[in-house]
Amino acid sequence: MINPFNKNVIDMNPTEFELFVKSLLESANEKLQNLQITHNEKIQNNDGTYQIDVTVRFKVFGGDFLLLIECKHHKNPIKREVVQILHDKIRTIGAQKGMIFSTIGFQKGAIQYASRHGIALVQIANENTSYLTRSLENSPQEPLLDNDTSTYIGWFVKNKENNVIEMSSVSINRIDSFINFLEE
Repeated sequence: MINPFNKNVIDMNPTEFELFVKSLLESANEKLQNLQITHNEKIQNNDGTYQIDVTVRFKVFGGDFLLLIECKHHKNPIKREVVQILHDKIRTIGAQKGMIFSTIGFQKGAIQYASRHGIALVQIANENTSYLTRSLENSPQEPLLDNDTSTYIGWFVKNKENNVIEMSSVSINRIDSFINFLEE
């Protein structure tokens, strides 16, 4: 089987990647009250200023929520330390949730740490990853996509019991995984 997650298949520069993530999150507008999404926000705190790639503010059940999002356009899978840094920012700033979007994926330690601390990990990949196939020749097959207009798809990555990695798709037309994460 061809593993489409072994390399970066995103044809975007880092700023385009951050703005794509912002547009993906904006698709949740109908499901969340007072949704405000900001790109490249600087948050002042008593111990300094933090630059956050994307922030999301919204109301749920009358309470205000802040979600911090880091976008990592790297050549190697994201390490545990990157997730630990976001976890520290969440606690220091007083945010309720955190997410890391990556163009290449996550190391096992990063996935385990994120799952234990309620941080969502999403790998953005080419739309071809929405359709995997097995063949004797290992030749790529054309994807069979729904009406999604994007050329990219996100994959929520979670560590389940017995260290089983679970992946669920998210796109502009399919945001249920994102909404479920916010409701956890």
